Amino acid sequence: MRKSVILAAMTTRRPHARKNPAELVNVGSYSYLTVFTPAEEGGYTVTCPTLPGLVTEGDSLREARQRAAEAIAGYLEVLSRDGRPIPRDTARVEPVEVELMAWR
Repeated sequence: MRKSVILAAMTTRRPHARKNPAELVNVGSYSYLTVFTPAEEGGYTVTCPTLPGLVTEGDSLREARQRAAEAIAGYLEVLSRDGRPIPRDTARVEPVEVELMAWR
């Protein structure tokens, strides 16, 4: 996964086009919980609870995964460039059970 995120950042961000790819160094590996929600018109909308404002989409689950990796890489790249800390994923997935009551 590390390579695909770096490649995604290289192919989607223009500044890398002018730099030598051999000069890239791995600064870490990050994994984030992502939510793939089926869209009414087809495809998937993708969000990431740990990265506020990150939203992308894809026509298929495969494309949505690829776009999610590209979006996350870009998000982290901007944080890094701006000198801001890169958050670690602390999101949890848990079922929440509710009992629904209705009037007769």
